[in-house]
Amino acid sequence: MKVLVASALILVGSCATLRHSEKIDNLKNSISYDDEAVVRKYLNTIKPDELKIHLEEVSSDKYNGRMTGEEGHNQVCDYIRNYYKSQDIKAPDSHPDYYQKVPKNVLPDNLNDSQNIIAYIEGSEFPDEYVFISAHSDHEGIIDGEIYNGADDNGSGTAAVLEMAEAFSIAVEDGYRPKRSIVFLHVTAEEVGLHGSRYYSNNPIFPIENTVSNLNIDMIGRVDPRHEDDENYIYLIGSDRISTELHFIAQKANSAFTHLNLDYKYNDENDSNRYYYRSDHYNFAVKGVPVIFFFNGEHEDYTKPTDTADKINYSLLTKRAKLIFATAWYIANSNERLNPEII
Repeated sequence: MKVLVASALILVGSCATLRHSEKIDNLKNSISYDDEAVVRKYLNTIKPDELKIHLEEVSSDKYNGRMTGEEGHNQVCDYIRNYYKSQDIKAPDSHPDYYQKVPKNVLPDNLNDSQNIIAYIEGSEFPDEYVFISAHSDHEGIIDGEIYNGADDNGSGTAAVLEMAEAFSIAVEDGYRPKRSIVFLHVTAEEVGLHGSRYYSNNPIFPIENTVSNLNIDMIGRVDPRHEDDENYIYLIGSDRISTELHFIAQKANSAFTHLNLDYKYNDENDSNRYYYRSDHYNFAVKGVPVIFFFNGEHEDYTKPTDTADKINYSLLTKRAKLIFATAWYIANSNERLNPEII
């Protein structure tokens, strides 16, 4: 009897594994671009020199390390907002100044009111479905008289979002409006506890249930010690935890356009660093939104005043931004909404 039960369990398990494998193969086969040349055209508008302009600006000394609630961070937020205005990328109707106020009563003690910045491109076919591209705009301010510029953390992510927004805007001008709306979200107060993204997810401007995915960028301009001999990489964290489909979309975007080595070391649920819980995507994930956290890992200047713009690898930053752009393009233009289920 025990042998028969065991045999039956093996048979059931084998069938389940087969169905699992077939579904994965179907996903792989279904992930394709109608015209890769079109994607490549706008992907290639993301350029190192333009990324450098944004990154050097937001990480400059004049902003005093962009501490949440302080004047330097407010000025950086104004720079970001003015850039969206210059690109004719609109604000939400409910927040026409691009700002979502994050009140001091939800922030740690001694911090002033701050703001998230929100701009978006409305979709052509599914305007009420939203693909979010996010990065935090704050850093650590001045500590013991030294400015913490935060060029990689997270000037790199901020610059990448701005460049991707411009690329999508150029596509729209040429008649390639995305099918789904794309939201560019710059959150505050990440360094002091993910408070800006938590405030947004609890007070969403666009319905959380209509938020298709969140591609979050936090540090993509440097190389960590594990990859000193092979800098052509990026860590992906969380890509398969809520939607395995999202996992394969990122892989397809990479194989088609950027050919980076996708490193999943820190996606391990038992990873002691717990990066999955340490950046702004997490506050979307807890609401059931499929997420990817794009990350280059820690380096010798992480959370130090020596994290400056002159140490950024701009060609690598560009390549990583292109991967995220291509991933967002596919999600936004797919005929079917991303499936938020683990296979």
